[in-house]
Amino acid sequence: MQVPTSLMNHIEHQYGPYVVTTDRSRLDLEVIHQFLTHSYWAEGIPREVVARSLDNSLCFGVFQGKEQVGFARVISDFSTYAYLADVFILPEHRGRGVGKFLLRSIVEHARLQGLRRWTLATRDAHRLYAQFGFRALAHPETFMEIFDREIYRKPGAKLGG
Repeated sequence: MQVPTSLMNHIEHQYGPYVVTTDRSRLDLEVIHQFLTHSYWAEGIPREVVARSLDNSLCFGVFQGKEQVGFARVISDFSTYAYLADVFILPEHRGRGVGKFLLRSIVEHARLQGLRRWTLATRDAHRLYAQFGFRALAHPETFMEIFDREIYRKPGAKLGG
């Protein structure tokens, strides 16, 4: 199956001095890795794992000029389901509406329309995500997971790939 050219083109949205883009060539792996490796959800994540996660996701970079100041990625089949992951805005750019701008760009993206379910996990941003329609799981008893909190700390752990 061939992906239509219209689905391969990147998007760009402007908000004051900020731009959200899906142009992968602009992503700064160093900025993304540095933030994630110190985050509560991906502490210690190896750079190679971050790079592979970008390769297998629809990525959204936030830029002020040439400087990357935010990021998010969506893991999806583009038909029924999307998982929103690794969302961040660098601290010095918070409180300016940039996070809302990023989320609006994501949920309005043409490839992500008509999905039956979106999910995400957050420890502290419930109010932000609620503004975009996210709610607690309607039936948490139906969801299951395998979660290894220590995966990045295990010596010699197989990290996929």
